[in-house]
Amino acid sequence: MALKAIESTTTDQALWKNKNFMLIWGGSIISSFGYQMYIIAIPLLIYDLSRSALAMSMMRAIEFFPNIFIGMLAGVFVDRVNRKRMMQWTSLIQAMSMVGMIVLLFSGQLVLWHLYILGFILSSAGYTFGNAHHAVLPQIVMKEQLTSANAKLSFVSTFIQTIGPGLAGALLVAFSYTSTLAVYMLCLIILFMCVSVFQPPATIVMERKKTTIVQDIKEGIDELFRNKTLLTPTITVLFMNFASSLVIGVLVFYVTDQLGATAQQVGLMYTISAIGGIVGAAVISHIRKKFGRGNIYTFCLLFDVAGMACLIFAQTWWAIGMALAIRTFSTTISNIVYFTIRQEFTPNHLLGRVAGTSSMLMKLTLPFGLFIAGLWAEWFPIRILFGISTLIFLLLFIRLYIHPFRKLE
Repeated sequence: MALKAIESTTTDQALWKNKNFMLIWGGSIISSFGYQMYIIAIPLLIYDLSRSALAMSMMRAIEFFPNIFIGMLAGVFVDRVNRKRMMQWTSLIQAMSMVGMIVLLFSGQLVLWHLYILGFILSSAGYTFGNAHHAVLPQIVMKEQLTSANAKLSFVSTFIQTIGPGLAGALLVAFSYTSTLAVYMLCLIILFMCVSVFQPPATIVMERKKTTIVQDIKEGIDELFRNKTLLTPTITVLFMNFASSLVIGVLVFYVTDQLGATAQQVGLMYTISAIGGIVGAAVISHIRKKFGRGNIYTFCLLFDVAGMACLIFAQTWWAIGMALAIRTFSTTISNIVYFTIRQEFTPNHLLGRVAGTSSMLMKLTLPFGLFIAGLWAEWFPIRILFGISTLIFLLLFIRLYIHPFRKLE
């Protein structure tokens, strides 16, 4: 046990001395902070423009479209192009999208279809950046550092989620949508600067044989479906995302329209939610020493069941925040486990394509669920959606509990 503690400490020290990791980590802090401004401001802005749950759900669906429509293609380019250059271009495109949104909002010309188009461009660039970020991590840290590196990236992201939404709500109350979204734009510019300084090792560049884009896509698909260790949790996430989409698309509408929460209270609700993610990111390395990844991933679903069930009975915005905290705890842990499995069990020259293919597969049900939730909320009680989601998570837990995947170390 003492030896493991020493190894863990040594791993942490090595990561903090890794300049490339620190740049990625620092950029994640800045971009995560800005993104919190965006995810609080945009739903409330759409609500002010439309007063429609369907319009809010449609924006959420559009933000997931890139995973479906360009997921595999983005993976091909991440594997073909210099990953630093890919991260530079995509962070710059995100910043330019925000500039367009802010200019339209400031001039009073912004309408819903502007948000939908710019939101799609922003999400497409953000998705491709995330793919390149995920693929480059195993190249700048050692294999035994992956769990710790992913945990640190997740920890800082979820920590920012605890302070970001509350601050976003306060900014909206004190200033305007324009000022709040401008914070995200500045954060994206800083992210671009961090990526520009980032210097990946020479081993990242490797010889490639001449292949077509279609052949590259097929190679990524074949690798995913051949890798049963990765395919099982990928299929599980497909159904988890559908269950989650029944809730996330209408949640802000529910707490503002039916529970009467203010913008600041919505921000505080997400702050409470993020506390669960901080705890999850902080304990995953310790849990990993005692339990196999299959068991950890499986029992996270039981926490999802509990969190969704609590939503059914929550009567206030802060109670919903506490229920979401349970879910954020389990989601953070399961995401870290999944990302580490994908990075460890996939050859790095295929990682962009496998990440793109698996991400596309996992997100297929999200727009469908968001659309259903938006329509449902127009005519039926939203709490029923929470119950349906709870049932789906329970069935997934039972399935994985009896599946060989649970024995994965």
